[in-house]
Amino acid sequence: CRSVFQRKIYFTGRSFSSEGGSSHPFILSAPSEVDGEKPSRGRVVCITSGKGGVAKTTSAASFALGLAHAGCKICVVDFDVGLRNLDIHLGMERRVVFDLVNVMLGEANLKQSLIKDKRNENLVMLAASQTRDKDVLTVEGVEKVLAELTSLFDYVILDSPAGIESGAKHAMYFADDAIIVTNPELSSCRDADKMIGFIASRSRRSEIEDSLPVSQTLLITRYDPQRVQADESLSIADVEDLLGLPIVGVIPESKSVLTCTNLGTPVIELAAEGDPAAGAYSDMVDRFLGEERELRFTTPEPVSFFKRFFS
Repeated sequence: CRSVFQRKIYFTGRSFSSEGGSSHPFILSAPSEVDGEKPSRGRVVCITSGKGGVAKTTSAASFALGLAHAGCKICVVDFDVGLRNLDIHLGMERRVVFDLVNVMLGEANLKQSLIKDKRNENLVMLAASQTRDKDVLTVEGVEKVLAELTSLFDYVILDSPAGIESGAKHAMYFADDAIIVTNPELSSCRDADKMIGFIASRSRRSEIEDSLPVSQTLLITRYDPQRVQADESLSIADVEDLLGLPIVGVIPESKSVLTCTNLGTPVIELAAEGDPAAGAYSDMVDRFLGEERELRFTTPEPVSFFKRFFS
């Protein structure tokens, strides 16, 4: 990963609000400052979904740790105020003292609030509050926190709640990149399609003339080739046709996901053991960083003669 920038650019633009928006001077530098060959700050990556239960937080944890293993300085932020879970996936639930809302309201600083990962020094987490309401989030407050984080890290990954409630809107608004997580089923894809349109039309980048749009990609989770072969699930091609975005990864259905969550270990840590889901997350990280990787674990495994005979 590139080195963290040394200067800060100020930009004036338009913010969003439920009443239609109001203008204020932006603290977070303009999107153009990160789209060139020499970015002036870290990129904001929002991981979101239209439907809950699609392994979004599972994916955020593995994606963040994978980028850290690749040498990038990473901060992953839980935006699900009131219902935080990212700390459990990273095994940090007992170490949370201050959270995102504390920092936003000036009740604590980042040094007090960021929790370092024990596996990789390049990764830190900023937890969500469990006691505050989502309405406490403001554009100005979130922007102030992100401006400080992007001055310190190569990537700031926002684990957004599902849907288009307050936490999700604030996470998506400042995104430079968005990874839309979906299962290969029609209802999940339909909700994902709504999120794609929302990000394209309601992000800060969409409000700034001559700015590149948010870079959106798809992450398909809980993919079962056997079910696809039996026409019980959508195929990769079906999802691509429905949503029209490039695919950054396809994660196969795996029992190890639940085991890792209970242990507080991101699934990607099992890559060395040959776990398919872990390998798929590793490939996802490589693709995000610009490397070419073929999609693996997307075809049914051959059935042995004895299994066919006795089934």
